[in-house]
Amino acid sequence: MSVIVSCVLAALLVFTAVRKLSHRPAVVATYQRVGVPESRLNALAAILLAGAAGLIAGLWWHWLGVATAIGLVCYFALAVAAHVRAKDTATVMTPVVYLALSVAALVLRLI
Repeated sequence: MSVIVSCVLAALLVFTAVRKLSHRPAVVATYQRVGVPESRLNALAAILLAGAAGLIAGLWWHWLGVATAIGLVCYFALAVAAHVRAKDTATVMTPVVYLALSVAALVLRLI
């Protein structure tokens, strides 16, 4: 089950990173509503790509998978907090789902 959750989450992270790297007006507007300037999108995309790589590599190196999952839980917990703080109820469920998947990836690696 850990392999499935990790692969699904890694694919979603790559998809989200590509969206951030596109700098399309709709994507930029979504992040600006939450208080994230366009200049930070590339750095956030790099974090997500590193997370995807860490999840996949973590399938072979257990400690790396655990560390990556912890990092993703922190990242998405902060993302949820940013959406809540900005009262952005329209798109808050996206980071909530990513947070749930990150928690699942972490728990499955620890059991």
